[in-house]
Amino acid sequence: MRGFLRVSPSFLGRRYQPTEGIGPFSSKFYSRPLSQDSTPPSQSQPPNLQLNLPAHSAPFPLRTHNCGALSALDAGSRVVLTGWLLPERKGRLVSFFPLKDSFGTVQLIVNHQDANHGMESLSDVPVESSILIEGTVLLRPPSARRPGPAGEIDVQVNNFVVLNPVNTAMPFVPSNPYNLPNEELRLRYRYLDLRRSVLSDNLKKRSRVAHLVRSTLHDNDFVEVETPVLLRSSVEGAREFLVPTRTGPLEHPSFFALQQSPQQPKQLLIASGAVDRYFQLAKCFRDEDGRKDRQPEFTQIDLELAYVSWGPTDAAQTTWTNTWRIGGAEVRKTVESMVKRIWKEVENVELPPEFQVMTYHEAMSRFGSDKPDTRFGLEIIDITENLPAVDRMEFETNKEILECIVVSKSNTPDFVQASRKCERDPAVEPFNISEKNLSHWLLRSKILGRLSRGPSNPSEDSAINEINKKLQLSIGDTVWLARRSKTPKGGSTALGRQRLNLFEYALGSGALKLPEDPHFLWITEFPLFTRSDDDKEFLAKGRWTSTHHPFTAPMWQDIEAMYNGDIESVRGQHYDLVLNGVEIGGGSVRVHDAAMQEYIFTNILKLNDEEKAPFQHLLHALQCGAPPHGGMALGFDRLMSILCKTASIRDVIAFPKTSVGTDLLFKTPAPVAPDVLGQYSLQPQGQ
Repeated sequence: MRGFLRVSPSFLGRRYQPTEGIGPFSSKFYSRPLSQDSTPPSQSQPPNLQLNLPAHSAPFPLRTHNCGALSALDAGSRVVLTGWLLPERKGRLVSFFPLKDSFGTVQLIVNHQDANHGMESLSDVPVESSILIEGTVLLRPPSARRPGPAGEIDVQVNNFVVLNPVNTAMPFVPSNPYNLPNEELRLRYRYLDLRRSVLSDNLKKRSRVAHLVRSTLHDNDFVEVETPVLLRSSVEGAREFLVPTRTGPLEHPSFFALQQSPQQPKQLLIASGAVDRYFQLAKCFRDEDGRKDRQPEFTQIDLELAYVSWGPTDAAQTTWTNTWRIGGAEVRKTVESMVKRIWKEVENVELPPEFQVMTYHEAMSRFGSDKPDTRFGLEIIDITENLPAVDRMEFETNKEILECIVVSKSNTPDFVQASRKCERDPAVEPFNISEKNLSHWLLRSKILGRLSRGPSNPSEDSAINEINKKLQLSIGDTVWLARRSKTPKGGSTALGRQRLNLFEYALGSGALKLPEDPHFLWITEFPLFTRSDDDKEFLAKGRWTSTHHPFTAPMWQDIEAMYNGDIESVRGQHYDLVLNGVEIGGGSVRVHDAAMQEYIFTNILKLNDEEKAPFQHLLHALQCGAPPHGGMALGFDRLMSILCKTASIRDVIAFPKTSVGTDLLFKTPAPVAPDVLGQYSLQPQGQ
């Protein structure tokens, strides 16, 4: 007869002596016989465990089922299961033990009477030990049945063997969700943290979505191509990770740079004509300063297409909404198709046929953000044109506008409490409208600078009355006031930030309930060039920088302005996809004309010959008949955090870094010995 454990005759009749483990738990291996009233299995079924032996001393049988796969249809079956033993719940006659594997959890039953036949009890096995059991599937009484996998059955344990006991003091018990330590400790022991179902389920969903992405793109004639990760350092984006190599001359250390994105390789791939449509799930690396919920290495769904349009034609206007006035409609169609399939198959949610489109200028004017959350109102209102004449002239001279958000007691009651208690942006001035100040509240504004001008005159009173009508002000309302430059800059305005302060407080207090449907939104027509932010100033050195990257094409309507030096007015053929106020992807139509690309490098970005050197191969490829092309990258980690409804992308990555870029599990980054550095002609600073 085949047994669970195949052993030599010298072991027969001999009992395995358990050894003492480290910490509070004993390192034991257990089995127990069938109960006296159990029916022995047939020859075709797994026989009994009769020997108390270490699991590695002899073979053990394969599991017949996963813990999450059993149902009422399996009642009466003999099964072999494996998994981690969870805490016992004792009854008067029986004990219940959850057994968990990566597929689910099943409840084991052990009769107290059966536990007294000379073998140790399952109760003595340390929690979280890896065990194998042989048992019989029992149908629960109707009153005890629960919905969901394995909710209608239990498994009565006939035999068990401990495959690997917990023999050390665990820093925490992952099966106890009510007593988890802080995230720092859990990241240090990530291999234990990943036993939690919430994290393992996230990884499974991530795998499923990755499969859907590949399937959708393959169905649309995309070819998956891997591009190099080790590239040359360039000035196209944020700080890079440098990789030293011993291949160069010792007196001049040489370095690779880990790719920030596959931008140049994918453009060269399309220029080659080898593929018409490319994609990959690409690993990318950025050595950024510590930022909330950022990772130094991340994954993006990367796309590039040949022969994309440069703007709508008359025929296309009947297909695409008029607000999509740039090229790349083919990219838009592909991405929307992919996203709609993901939401349908993973979330069972039907998304609209087309996503809403909004220009950068409109988004900044209405919501004060280049990634607006459109699930709630509080839109910004420009009141510059309604100001008294003297004030209006001042704003026009300074190229500024005056705008506000109104929290209405009647129209936006969800935000009334937030308006009194939320955080205030320092550039914003609040006014609580009362019966006393309704007719002259604006004249008390420090932002407007009217405090020293004395009493109002009839024309000013009339102007304020018109503003009150425009804003539909009532007693008890709150007005948030701010001034800004007429041309929006950056990613947010003061009122845009204040709008989010109001939103976060209202949501956190429970006053605001958001719709369940996701709100997707395209933002287009970004400024092509901007003055650098702090993150890129070390590269820009006061020069113009590309808002996104230097390969983005201008809108064809603005090409003349670009060559005439009106840099600030040039709009790019760039598009961002925003979901519920979070940017999940961005892309653009690329410059495919070598002369235009050279002009941007030299005349606008003011790159010197050394800075242009890393792009010479790209310029030459453009000269060799490269087709018009464009693409996009979607942040896969961010997308998954939204699908998994988790606040941090660390919850959808198997082994993430902390917010400051350190790995507490593998203890990286770490110093390298001086003799190793010497092989790369490097030495620690100061030596």
